[in-house]
Amino acid sequence: MRPDPDTLAIHGGPPVRTRPWMENLTLGEEEKRAVREAMERGVLSFFEGSHAPEPPFSFWGGPRVQALERAWCEAYGIRYAVGMNSATSGLIAAIGALGLGYGDEVIVSPYTMSAAASCPLVYGAIPVFADVKLESGSLDPGSIRARLTDRTRAIVVVHQFGIPADMDPILQLARGRGLKIIEDCAQAHGAKYRGKPVGTFGDIGVFSLNVNKTIQAGEGGLCVTGDEGLRKRLALIRNHAEAVMEEAGCADGTNLLGFNLRPTELTAAIGLEQLKKLKKFNAVRQGYVKALSQRLSRIPFLVPPPCCPHRAFGESGCEDCESAYYLYPLRFLPERCGISREEFAQALRAEGVPFTQGYTRPLYLQPIYQTKRLFKHGYPFSAPENLGSRATYAPGTCPNAEKLYEHQMLVSEWVRPPHLLEDVLDIARAIEKVAKTVGGPPLG
Repeated sequence: MRPDPDTLAIHGGPPVRTRPWMENLTLGEEEKRAVREAMERGVLSFFEGSHAPEPPFSFWGGPRVQALERAWCEAYGIRYAVGMNSATSGLIAAIGALGLGYGDEVIVSPYTMSAAASCPLVYGAIPVFADVKLESGSLDPGSIRARLTDRTRAIVVVHQFGIPADMDPILQLARGRGLKIIEDCAQAHGAKYRGKPVGTFGDIGVFSLNVNKTIQAGEGGLCVTGDEGLRKRLALIRNHAEAVMEEAGCADGTNLLGFNLRPTELTAAIGLEQLKKLKKFNAVRQGYVKALSQRLSRIPFLVPPPCCPHRAFGESGCEDCESAYYLYPLRFLPERCGISREEFAQALRAEGVPFTQGYTRPLYLQPIYQTKRLFKHGYPFSAPENLGSRATYAPGTCPNAEKLYEHQMLVSEWVRPPHLLEDVLDIARAIEKVAKTVGGPPLG
């Protein structure tokens, strides 16, 4: 007898999907050709750790690095871009370029990749965690306001999941207090807020070209800024600042101990071709999210991702915002459901549709914050300049972040190319199948 297709796979029924999910394969013949051309030139980096060397070697890098920076400026409508070997390097360089350090506090998100919060520690500044909005996972302006002290100098705003953060109230807070803003756009290539690309609102925007991102070069990143002085400082930190300061005519040497954060010509060659495809990639993701969310919005215990920070999914008025949907975040509301999130996720895995539960544990629960020990002698937390900081990392510091992690958040990484719409609709079919059992006996 044929098995009942409505019987859950976890109970012996046929799964919705048996085909494997595909990796984030976005490279094509254009990238291969660009790499071959760079290889044929034979020099994979034209950077020089001095300010005025003979061409083609340069403090500013080679022709492909500089071409990627120009193309990025044009795409984002910003004056300057500085290529990096990763977005993590870009975040660290941004903290350094803004002159932040001991005695300063930086507002950061607890619900994101660790480098967005730890970057102040490199220069001795103290991260202060503000809570996030349940709807988007990005910083809540009200929580930012509650965390401000006379030590606050900057805010690192993460456009989480590729959904723009609510920038208007954050900018208002920053301008009223003279605070600097770093935008972490690692997950938000091409996203827009109020019709303007994210990354161009604050003092410095940081982008990633990591292999998992919407556009990628394996590794790599860029910083963008409209300030010529910040561009110079970012470039100095990228390229052995202490050896170049005098030649560069840089009077303020604060934080200008240089690193080697330089991208290669191969990274830039791939990044150039990927940038040309960004609008297409984003359009596909947005179409997939719309189709999936329309199906899931009918299920009362699930909340699809919003299209912008001030609208729920399906509401009108989002014409001036555009989300990039790096991941598909789906909120599970256990109080409206007859099973736990763990049971729901187990049933989906059995149907061939895995979701990650929680996304990431709130960062302040990591050992470096719980022990307040990073460098020798407990620095930077124990530094005399930082002893007056009231930063707290106790459980309960950010209730929304903890609620998302412990109870609500489910994340899919499959709502993207090279999958087809039929693949994405497998997710909807699996969820709808499992949802029919809610209110009945346990699934396991």
